[in-house]
Amino acid sequence: MIVPLPAFVAIPLGTAFLLPVFAKRGKAVATVLANLATISLLVLAIASIGQTRVYEIGKWSIPLGINLVLDGLSSLLLLAISVVSAAAMLFSIRYMEQYTAKAKFLCLFLLMVAGMNGVALSGDIFNLFVFLEIASLASYALVGFGCEHEELEASFKYMVLGSIGSIFILFAVALVYGNTGSLNMAYISKAIQSSGLNRGLTFALALFVVGFGLKAALVPFHAWLPDAHPSAPAPISAMLSGILIKTLGVYALVRVVFNIFGISVSMGWLLIALGLLSMVAGAFLAIGQWDFKRLLAYSSISQLGYVVLGIGLGGLIIARDGNLAWASLAILGGLFHLVNHAVYKSLLFLTSGSVQMSTGTRQMKQMGGLAEKLPVTRATCTVASAAVAGIPPFSGFWSKLILVIAAIQAHFYWVAAIIVFVSLCTLIMYLKVQRYVFLGELPENLQEIKENRGSMLVAMVSLACLCVLMGLLLTPCLRSSILDPAVQVLTDGVLYSANVIGM
Repeated sequence: MIVPLPAFVAIPLGTAFLLPVFAKRGKAVATVLANLATISLLVLAIASIGQTRVYEIGKWSIPLGINLVLDGLSSLLLLAISVVSAAAMLFSIRYMEQYTAKAKFLCLFLLMVAGMNGVALSGDIFNLFVFLEIASLASYALVGFGCEHEELEASFKYMVLGSIGSIFILFAVALVYGNTGSLNMAYISKAIQSSGLNRGLTFALALFVVGFGLKAALVPFHAWLPDAHPSAPAPISAMLSGILIKTLGVYALVRVVFNIFGISVSMGWLLIALGLLSMVAGAFLAIGQWDFKRLLAYSSISQLGYVVLGIGLGGLIIARDGNLAWASLAILGGLFHLVNHAVYKSLLFLTSGSVQMSTGTRQMKQMGGLAEKLPVTRATCTVASAAVAGIPPFSGFWSKLILVIAAIQAHFYWVAAIIVFVSLCTLIMYLKVQRYVFLGELPENLQEIKENRGSMLVAMVSLACLCVLMGLLLTPCLRSSILDPAVQVLTDGVLYSANVIGM
Protein backbone atom coordinates (compact mmCIF):
# COMPACT_ATOMS: atom_id res chain seq x y z
CA MET A 1 0.00 0.00 0.00
CA ILE A 2 1.45 3.36 -1.08
CA VAL A 3 0.43 5.88 1.55
CA PRO A 4 -0.62 9.30 0.16
CA LEU A 5 1.61 11.65 2.15
CA PRO A 6 -0.68 14.73 1.90
CA ALA A 7 -3.36 12.70 3.74
CA PHE A 8 -1.40 13.08 7.00
CA VAL A 9 -2.10 16.81 6.84
CA ALA A 10 -5.30 16.86 4.80
CA ILE A 11 -7.28 14.48 7.05
CA PRO A 12 -6.88 16.42 10.32
CA LEU A 13 -7.12 19.82 8.59
CA GLY A 14 -10.21 18.86 6.60
CA THR A 15 -11.87 17.32 9.65
CA ALA A 16 -11.07 20.41 11.75
CA PHE A 17 -12.82 22.68 9.23
CA LEU A 18 -15.83 20.34 8.92
CA LEU A 19 -16.35 19.94 12.66
CA PRO A 20 -18.25 23.22 13.21
CA VAL A 21 -20.80 22.06 10.62
CA PHE A 22 -21.23 18.63 12.22
CA ALA A 23 -21.25 20.12 15.73
CA LYS A 24 -24.60 21.73 14.92
CA ARG A 25 -26.05 18.21 14.73
CA GLY A 26 -24.72 17.38 18.18
CA LYS A 27 -21.50 16.99 20.12
CA ALA A 28 -21.59 13.21 19.66
CA VAL A 29 -21.36 13.49 15.87
CA ALA A 30 -18.37 15.85 16.07
CA THR A 31 -16.65 13.61 18.63
CA VAL A 32 -17.08 10.49 16.48
CA LEU A 33 -15.75 12.32 13.42
CA ALA A 34 -12.67 13.56 15.30
CA ASN A 35 -11.93 10.09 16.65
CA LEU A 36 -12.29 8.57 13.19
CA ALA A 37 -9.75 11.11 11.91
CA THR A 38 -7.13 10.18 14.52
CA ILE A 39 -7.74 6.45 14.03
CA SER A 40 -7.35 6.91 10.25
CA LEU A 41 -4.03 8.66 10.83
CA LEU A 42 -2.88 5.76 13.02
CA VAL A 43 -3.74 3.27 10.26
CA LEU A 44 -1.85 5.36 7.70
CA ALA A 45 1.16 5.70 10.02
CA ILE A 46 1.33 1.91 10.47
CA ALA A 47 1.00 1.44 6.71
CA SER A 48 3.85 3.91 6.07
CA ILE A 49 6.39 1.86 8.05
CA GLY A 50 9.24 0.79 5.79
CA GLN A 51 8.38 3.23 3.00
CA THR A 52 10.62 6.00 1.65
CA ARG A 53 9.04 8.52 -0.69
CA VAL A 54 9.22 12.08 -1.94
CA TYR A 55 5.93 13.73 -2.86
CA GLU A 56 6.07 16.86 -5.01
CA ILE A 57 3.09 19.11 -4.31
CA GLY A 58 1.41 20.36 -7.48
CA LYS A 59 3.91 18.35 -9.56
CA TRP A 60 6.45 21.17 -9.22
CA SER A 61 9.86 19.54 -9.10
CA ILE A 62 12.31 20.48 -6.36
CA PRO A 63 13.98 22.83 -5.60
CA LEU A 64 11.34 25.14 -7.12
CA GLY A 65 8.37 23.28 -5.71
CA ILE A 66 7.36 22.15 -2.22
CA ASN A 67 7.92 18.53 -1.32
CA LEU A 68 7.04 16.11 1.45
CA VAL A 69 9.65 13.51 2.43
CA LEU A 70 8.91 10.18 4.08
CA ASP A 71 11.96 8.35 5.40
CA GLY A 72 12.73 6.17 8.39
CA LEU A 73 12.90 9.06 10.87
CA SER A 74 9.70 10.80 9.77
CA SER A 75 7.92 7.43 9.64
CA LEU A 76 8.88 6.70 13.27
CA LEU A 77 7.70 10.15 14.38
CA LEU A 78 4.40 9.85 12.49
CA LEU A 79 3.76 6.56 14.27
CA ALA A 80 4.42 8.13 17.69
CA ILE A 81 2.22 11.14 16.90
CA SER A 82 -0.63 8.91 15.73
CA VAL A 83 -0.53 6.57 18.74
CA VAL A 84 -0.52 9.40 21.29
CA SER A 85 -3.13 11.52 19.48
CA ALA A 86 -5.51 8.55 19.07
CA ALA A 87 -5.25 7.73 22.79
CA ALA A 88 -5.61 11.38 23.86
CA MET A 89 -8.62 11.90 21.59
CA LEU A 90 -10.27 8.75 22.96
CA PHE A 91 -9.62 9.90 26.53
CA SER A 92 -11.10 13.33 25.80
CA ILE A 93 -14.55 11.90 24.87
CA ARG A 94 -15.47 11.69 28.56
CA TYR A 95 -12.90 14.01 30.10
CA MET A 96 -13.80 17.11 28.07
CA GLU A 97 -17.48 16.90 29.08
CA GLN A 98 -16.55 19.11 32.05
CA TYR A 99 -15.65 21.94 29.62
CA THR A 100 -17.81 23.98 27.27
CA ALA A 101 -17.17 24.48 23.54
CA LYS A 102 -16.07 20.90 22.93
CA ALA A 103 -16.22 21.38 19.13
CA LYS A 104 -13.63 24.15 19.40
CA PHE A 105 -11.41 21.83 21.43
CA LEU A 106 -11.65 19.13 18.76
CA CYS A 107 -10.83 21.63 15.98
CA LEU A 108 -7.76 22.94 17.82
CA PHE A 109 -6.65 19.41 18.66
CA LEU A 110 -6.76 18.33 15.01
CA LEU A 111 -5.00 21.51 13.89
CA MET A 112 -2.20 20.69 16.33
CA VAL A 113 -1.97 17.13 14.94
CA ALA A 114 -1.92 18.45 11.34
CA GLY A 115 0.92 20.83 12.23
CA MET A 116 2.99 18.09 13.85
CA ASN A 117 2.48 15.74 10.90
CA GLY A 118 3.51 18.54 8.56
CA VAL A 119 6.70 19.16 10.54
CA ALA A 120 7.54 15.45 10.35
CA LEU A 121 7.05 15.33 6.57
CA SER A 122 8.21 18.76 5.39
CA GLY A 123 11.08 18.71 2.92
CA ASP A 124 11.87 22.43 3.09
CA ILE A 125 12.70 24.56 6.10
CA PHE A 126 10.19 27.35 5.47
CA ASN A 127 7.22 25.00 5.39
CA LEU A 128 8.65 23.23 8.42
CA PHE A 129 8.35 26.64 10.10
CA VAL A 130 4.78 27.11 8.81
CA PHE A 131 3.61 23.74 10.11
CA LEU A 132 5.47 24.35 13.37
CA GLU A 133 3.50 27.59 13.81
CA ILE A 134 0.18 25.88 13.07
CA ALA A 135 0.86 23.35 15.83
CA SER A 136 2.20 26.03 18.19
CA LEU A 137 -0.77 28.40 17.80
CA ALA A 138 -3.22 25.57 18.41
CA SER A 139 -1.29 24.47 21.49
CA TYR A 140 -1.27 28.03 22.92
CA ALA A 141 -5.07 28.10 22.76
CA LEU A 142 -5.44 24.58 24.15
CA VAL A 143 -3.26 25.30 27.18
CA GLY A 144 -5.62 28.14 28.13
CA PHE A 145 -8.77 26.22 27.20
CA GLY A 146 -10.11 26.23 30.77
CA CYS A 147 -10.11 30.08 30.75
CA GLU A 148 -9.28 30.23 34.47
CA HIS A 149 -6.60 32.56 35.83
CA GLU A 150 -3.94 29.83 36.04
CA GLU A 151 -4.63 28.52 32.54
CA LEU A 152 -4.60 31.94 30.89
CA GLU A 153 -1.39 32.99 32.65
CA ALA A 154 0.35 29.75 31.62
CA SER A 155 -0.92 30.08 28.05
CA PHE A 156 0.31 33.68 27.79
CA LYS A 157 3.75 32.75 29.14
CA TYR A 158 3.92 29.80 26.75
CA MET A 159 2.86 32.01 23.83
CA VAL A 160 5.45 34.72 24.58
CA LEU A 161 8.38 32.31 24.93
CA GLY A 162 7.14 30.16 22.04
CA SER A 163 6.92 33.25 19.84
CA ILE A 164 10.48 34.19 20.74
CA GLY A 165 11.57 30.70 19.68
CA SER A 166 9.64 31.09 16.43
CA ILE A 167 11.35 34.42 15.71
CA PHE A 168 14.77 32.81 16.17
CA ILE A 169 13.80 30.01 13.78
CA LEU A 170 12.39 32.41 11.16
CA PHE A 171 15.55 34.56 11.26
CA ALA A 172 17.61 31.38 10.84
CA VAL A 173 15.52 30.35 7.82
CA ALA A 174 16.09 33.80 6.25
CA LEU A 175 19.85 33.56 6.83
CA VAL A 176 19.99 30.08 5.30
CA TYR A 177 18.06 31.25 2.24
CA GLY A 178 20.28 34.30 1.86
CA ASN A 179 23.44 32.20 1.99
CA THR A 180 22.36 29.20 -0.09
CA GLY A 181 19.60 30.52 -2.36
CA SER A 182 17.30 27.61 -1.49
CA LEU A 183 14.71 26.57 1.09
CA ASN A 184 14.68 22.89 0.19
CA MET A 185 16.52 20.86 2.84
CA ALA A 186 18.25 18.57 0.38
CA TYR A 187 19.54 21.45 -1.79
CA ILE A 188 20.59 23.48 1.26
CA SER A 189 22.60 20.48 2.48
CA LYS A 190 24.14 20.09 -0.98
CA ALA A 191 25.10 23.79 -1.07
CA ILE A 192 26.70 23.60 2.38
CA GLN A 193 28.68 20.52 1.36
CA SER A 194 29.96 22.38 -1.70
CA SER A 195 30.93 25.71 -0.14
CA GLY A 196 31.20 24.91 3.58
CA LEU A 197 29.91 26.90 6.56
CA ASN A 198 30.40 30.66 6.56
CA ARG A 199 29.64 33.06 9.41
CA GLY A 200 26.06 33.59 8.29
CA LEU A 201 25.28 29.87 8.25
CA THR A 202 27.06 29.32 11.56
CA PHE A 203 24.95 32.06 13.12
CA ALA A 204 21.83 30.51 11.56
CA LEU A 205 22.72 27.16 13.16
CA ALA A 206 23.05 28.87 16.55
CA LEU A 207 19.62 30.47 16.07
CA PHE A 208 18.14 27.08 15.19
CA VAL A 209 19.57 25.56 18.37
CA VAL A 210 18.06 28.29 20.55
CA GLY A 211 14.72 28.33 18.71
CA PHE A 212 14.21 24.58 18.70
CA GLY A 213 15.62 24.39 22.22
CA LEU A 214 12.78 26.69 23.34
CA LYS A 215 10.23 24.54 21.53
CA ALA A 216 11.68 21.40 23.15
CA ALA A 217 11.90 23.06 26.61
CA LEU A 218 15.47 21.89 27.11
CA VAL A 219 17.26 23.44 30.09
CA PRO A 220 17.94 26.43 30.13
CA PHE A 221 15.08 27.13 27.68
CA HIS A 222 12.43 25.38 29.77
CA ALA A 223 10.74 28.21 31.70
CA TRP A 224 7.34 27.88 29.97
CA LEU A 225 6.86 24.13 30.37
CA PRO A 226 6.29 23.71 34.16
CA ASP A 227 3.35 26.13 33.95
CA ALA A 228 1.86 25.08 30.60
CA HIS A 229 1.71 21.31 31.12
CA PRO A 230 -0.10 21.32 34.49
CA SER A 231 -2.57 24.02 33.41
CA ALA A 232 -3.72 22.34 30.19
CA PRO A 233 -6.54 19.76 30.12
CA ALA A 234 -5.14 16.25 30.67
CA PRO A 235 -5.40 15.11 27.00
CA ILE A 236 -3.48 18.22 25.95
CA SER A 237 -0.87 17.72 28.68
CA ALA A 238 -0.41 14.22 27.25
CA MET A 239 0.03 15.65 23.75
CA LEU A 240 2.38 18.43 24.82
CA SER A 241 4.66 16.22 26.88
CA GLY A 242 4.21 13.03 24.92
CA ILE A 243 4.85 14.28 21.42
CA LEU A 244 4.63 18.05 20.76
CA ILE A 245 7.93 19.07 22.39
CA LYS A 246 9.65 16.18 20.59
CA THR A 247 8.23 17.04 17.17
CA LEU A 248 8.63 20.82 17.23
CA GLY A 249 11.85 20.70 19.23
CA VAL A 250 13.96 17.55 19.18
CA TYR A 251 12.98 16.18 15.75
CA ALA A 252 13.34 19.53 14.00
CA LEU A 253 16.68 20.18 15.73
CA VAL A 254 18.26 16.83 14.87
CA ARG A 255 16.94 16.98 11.31
CA VAL A 256 18.60 20.37 10.80
CA VAL A 257 21.83 19.46 12.62
CA PHE A 258 22.41 16.00 11.16
CA ASN A 259 20.86 16.15 7.70
CA ILE A 260 21.31 19.78 6.64
CA PHE A 261 24.37 21.27 8.35
CA GLY A 262 26.14 18.02 9.25
CA ILE A 263 27.16 16.95 12.75
CA SER A 264 30.42 18.24 14.21
CA VAL A 265 32.39 17.54 17.37
CA SER A 266 31.38 20.86 18.93
CA MET A 267 27.70 20.31 18.12
CA GLY A 268 27.89 16.78 19.52
CA TRP A 269 29.28 18.14 22.79
CA LEU A 270 26.60 20.85 22.87
CA LEU A 271 23.81 18.28 22.51
CA ILE A 272 25.37 16.13 25.22
CA ALA A 273 25.62 19.15 27.53
CA LEU A 274 21.98 20.15 26.91
CA GLY A 275 20.87 16.56 27.45
CA LEU A 276 22.76 16.08 30.71
CA LEU A 277 21.72 19.47 32.07
CA SER A 278 18.05 18.74 31.29
CA MET A 279 18.27 15.26 32.82
CA VAL A 280 19.77 16.36 36.13
CA ALA A 281 17.94 19.69 36.58
CA GLY A 282 14.57 18.23 35.59
CA ALA A 283 14.96 15.30 38.00
CA PHE A 284 15.98 17.46 40.96
CA LEU A 285 13.16 19.95 40.33
CA ALA A 286 10.58 17.16 39.96
CA ILE A 287 11.42 15.45 43.26
CA GLY A 288 10.43 18.53 45.26
CA GLN A 289 6.99 19.00 43.65
CA TRP A 290 3.66 18.30 45.39
CA ASP A 291 1.49 19.22 42.41
CA PHE A 292 0.97 15.90 40.58
CA LYS A 293 0.99 17.37 37.06
CA ARG A 294 3.82 19.80 37.82
CA LEU A 295 5.96 16.85 38.96
CA LEU A 296 5.20 15.13 35.64
CA ALA A 297 6.09 18.33 33.75
CA TYR A 298 9.55 18.58 35.31
CA SER A 299 9.99 14.85 34.76
CA SER A 300 9.34 15.44 31.04
CA ILE A 301 12.28 17.84 30.93
CA SER A 302 14.48 15.20 32.56
CA GLN A 303 13.35 12.39 30.27
CA LEU A 304 13.76 14.52 27.15
CA GLY A 305 17.38 14.95 28.22
CA TYR A 306 17.92 11.22 27.70
CA VAL A 307 16.78 11.55 24.09
CA VAL A 308 19.05 14.52 23.32
CA LEU A 309 21.95 12.90 25.18
CA GLY A 310 21.71 9.67 23.17
CA ILE A 311 21.49 11.45 19.83
CA GLY A 312 24.26 13.90 20.79
CA LEU A 313 26.52 11.08 21.94
CA GLY A 314 25.98 9.26 18.66
CA GLY A 315 26.71 12.44 16.72
CA LEU A 316 29.91 13.06 18.69
CA ILE A 317 31.12 9.51 18.01
CA ILE A 318 30.43 9.95 14.28
CA ALA A 319 32.21 13.32 14.09
CA ARG A 320 35.19 12.34 16.25
CA ASP A 321 35.81 8.63 15.66
CA GLY A 322 33.64 7.64 12.72
CA ASN A 323 32.63 4.45 14.58
CA LEU A 324 29.15 3.91 13.15
CA ALA A 325 28.51 0.79 15.24
CA TRP A 326 28.66 2.56 18.61
CA ALA A 327 27.16 5.75 17.18
CA SER A 328 24.20 3.77 15.86
CA LEU A 329 23.71 2.18 19.28
CA ALA A 330 23.65 5.57 21.04
CA ILE A 331 21.23 7.05 18.50
CA LEU A 332 19.09 3.91 18.72
CA GLY A 333 18.86 4.40 22.48
CA GLY A 334 17.89 8.05 22.06
CA LEU A 335 15.21 7.42 19.42
CA PHE A 336 13.84 4.39 21.26
CA HIS A 337 13.59 6.47 24.42
CA LEU A 338 11.77 9.18 22.44
CA VAL A 339 9.09 6.66 21.44
CA ASN A 340 8.95 5.11 24.91
CA HIS A 341 8.60 8.49 26.59
CA ALA A 342 5.84 9.46 24.18
CA VAL A 343 3.80 6.49 25.40
CA TYR A 344 4.45 6.32 29.13
CA LYS A 345 4.47 10.07 29.79
CA SER A 346 1.21 10.45 27.85
CA LEU A 347 -0.21 7.68 30.04
CA LEU A 348 1.00 9.39 33.22
CA PHE A 349 -0.69 12.66 32.27
CA LEU A 350 -3.90 10.79 31.42
CA THR A 351 -3.83 9.05 34.80
CA SER A 352 -3.25 12.42 36.48
CA GLY A 353 -6.31 13.72 34.62
CA SER A 354 -8.35 10.77 35.85
CA VAL A 355 -7.21 11.42 39.43
CA GLN A 356 -7.91 15.15 39.19
CA MET A 357 -11.35 14.58 37.67
CA SER A 358 -12.28 12.22 40.52
CA THR A 359 -10.74 14.15 43.42
CA GLY A 360 -10.95 17.76 42.20
CA THR A 361 -7.31 18.47 43.09
CA ARG A 362 -3.77 18.01 41.81
CA GLN A 363 -2.13 18.38 45.23
CA MET A 364 -0.68 15.05 46.37
CA LYS A 365 -0.79 16.09 50.03
CA GLN A 366 -4.60 16.21 49.75
CA MET A 367 -4.80 12.67 48.37
CA GLY A 368 -3.93 9.19 49.62
CA GLY A 369 -5.50 5.74 49.59
CA LEU A 370 -6.86 6.15 46.04
CA ALA A 371 -5.86 2.60 45.10
CA GLU A 372 -9.07 1.46 46.77
CA LYS A 373 -11.32 3.81 44.79
CA LEU A 374 -9.38 4.06 41.49
CA PRO A 375 -7.91 0.57 40.94
CA VAL A 376 -7.51 0.78 37.15
CA THR A 377 -6.04 4.28 37.29
CA ARG A 378 -3.64 3.10 40.00
CA ALA A 379 -2.62 0.03 37.95
CA THR A 380 -1.97 2.00 34.77
CA CYS A 381 -0.09 4.71 36.69
CA THR A 382 2.07 2.03 38.32
CA VAL A 383 2.93 0.52 34.93
CA ALA A 384 3.83 3.93 33.49
CA SER A 385 5.85 4.82 36.61
CA ALA A 386 7.82 1.56 36.34
CA ALA A 387 8.48 2.28 32.67
CA VAL A 388 9.71 5.85 33.22
CA ALA A 389 11.90 4.73 36.13
CA GLY A 390 13.52 2.06 33.94
CA ILE A 391 12.37 -1.03 35.84
CA PRO A 392 12.56 -4.25 33.77
CA PRO A 393 10.80 -5.55 31.74
CA PHE A 394 8.96 -2.28 30.98
CA SER A 395 9.84 -0.24 27.90
CA GLY A 396 11.92 2.48 29.58
CA PHE A 397 14.38 -0.09 30.92
CA TRP A 398 15.48 -1.18 27.46
CA SER A 399 16.13 2.30 26.05
CA LYS A 400 18.07 3.35 29.16
CA LEU A 401 20.07 0.11 29.07
CA ILE A 402 21.02 0.78 25.44
CA LEU A 403 22.16 4.30 26.37
CA VAL A 404 24.28 2.98 29.25
CA ILE A 405 25.89 0.31 27.03
CA ALA A 406 26.60 2.85 24.28
CA ALA A 407 28.20 5.27 26.75
CA ILE A 408 30.39 2.52 28.23
CA GLN A 409 31.46 1.22 24.83
CA ALA A 410 32.41 4.76 23.80
CA HIS A 411 34.41 5.10 27.09
CA PHE A 412 32.07 7.80 28.45
CA TYR A 413 31.85 6.09 31.83
CA TRP A 414 30.81 9.29 33.60
CA VAL A 415 27.87 9.67 31.23
CA ALA A 416 26.75 6.12 32.02
CA ALA A 417 27.02 6.90 35.75
CA ILE A 418 24.85 10.04 35.35
CA ILE A 419 22.22 8.04 33.42
CA VAL A 420 22.01 5.50 36.26
CA PHE A 421 21.96 8.26 38.93
CA VAL A 422 19.11 10.16 37.23
CA SER A 423 17.20 6.87 36.86
CA LEU A 424 17.43 6.41 40.63
CA CYS A 425 16.16 9.97 41.14
CA THR A 426 13.28 9.18 38.76
CA LEU A 427 12.44 6.07 40.77
CA ILE A 428 12.33 8.17 43.95
CA MET A 429 9.94 10.74 42.48
CA TYR A 430 7.51 8.08 41.24
CA LEU A 431 7.65 6.17 44.52
CA LYS A 432 6.58 9.50 46.01
CA VAL A 433 3.61 9.57 43.62
CA GLN A 434 2.60 6.04 44.61
CA ARG A 435 2.97 6.77 48.32
CA TYR A 436 1.04 10.04 48.49
CA VAL A 437 -1.57 9.48 45.76
CA PHE A 438 -2.52 5.81 45.93
CA LEU A 439 -1.28 4.42 49.26
CA GLY A 440 -1.97 5.47 52.84
CA GLU A 441 -5.30 6.44 54.32
CA LEU A 442 -8.17 7.74 52.20
CA PRO A 443 -9.21 11.28 53.29
CA GLU A 444 -12.76 11.78 54.53
CA ASN A 445 -13.69 14.11 51.66
CA LEU A 446 -12.74 11.45 49.07
CA GLN A 447 -14.77 8.56 50.50
CA GLU A 448 -17.44 8.78 47.79
CA ILE A 449 -15.30 9.18 44.67
CA LYS A 450 -15.60 6.68 41.81
CA GLU A 451 -13.43 5.42 38.96
CA ASN A 452 -13.91 7.20 35.63
CA ARG A 453 -15.04 4.57 33.19
CA GLY A 454 -15.62 4.15 29.48
CA SER A 455 -13.28 5.67 26.91
CA MET A 456 -10.96 7.09 29.57
CA LEU A 457 -10.12 3.63 30.88
CA VAL A 458 -9.78 2.21 27.37
CA ALA A 459 -7.21 4.88 26.48
CA MET A 460 -5.20 4.34 29.69
CA VAL A 461 -5.24 0.54 29.49
CA SER A 462 -4.19 0.63 25.81
CA LEU A 463 -1.14 2.78 26.57
CA ALA A 464 -0.31 0.63 29.62
CA CYS A 465 -0.24 -2.45 27.38
CA LEU A 466 2.16 -0.64 25.05
CA CYS A 467 4.45 0.15 28.01
CA VAL A 468 4.74 -3.59 28.60
CA LEU A 469 5.00 -4.68 24.97
CA MET A 470 7.22 -2.00 23.42
CA GLY A 471 10.37 -3.90 24.35
CA LEU A 472 9.40 -6.13 21.42
CA LEU A 473 10.51 -3.30 19.10
CA LEU A 474 14.06 -4.55 19.72
CA THR A 475 13.27 -7.93 18.16
CA PRO A 476 15.06 -8.27 14.79
CA CYS A 477 11.90 -8.10 12.69
CA LEU A 478 10.39 -4.98 14.25
CA ARG A 479 13.71 -3.26 14.84
CA SER A 480 14.76 -3.60 11.19
CA SER A 481 11.49 -2.11 9.96
CA ILE A 482 10.78 0.59 12.57
CA LEU A 483 13.87 1.67 14.53
CA ASP A 484 16.88 0.90 12.30
CA PRO A 485 15.66 3.00 9.31
CA ALA A 486 15.28 6.01 11.65
CA VAL A 487 18.78 5.47 13.05
CA GLN A 488 20.21 5.19 9.55
CA VAL A 489 18.74 8.57 8.54
CA LEU A 490 20.84 10.24 11.25
CA THR A 491 23.99 8.16 10.76
CA ASP A 492 23.83 8.90 7.01
CA GLY A 493 23.99 12.60 7.91
CA VAL A 494 24.30 14.88 4.92
CA LEU A 495 23.79 11.92 2.57
CA TYR A 496 20.17 12.92 3.15
CA SER A 497 20.46 15.30 0.19
CA ALA A 498 21.57 12.58 -2.23
CA ASN A 499 18.92 10.21 -0.92
CA VAL A 500 16.10 12.75 -1.38
CA ILE A 501 17.22 14.05 -4.74
CA GLY A 502 17.70 10.47 -5.95
CA MET A 503 14.26 9.25 -4.84
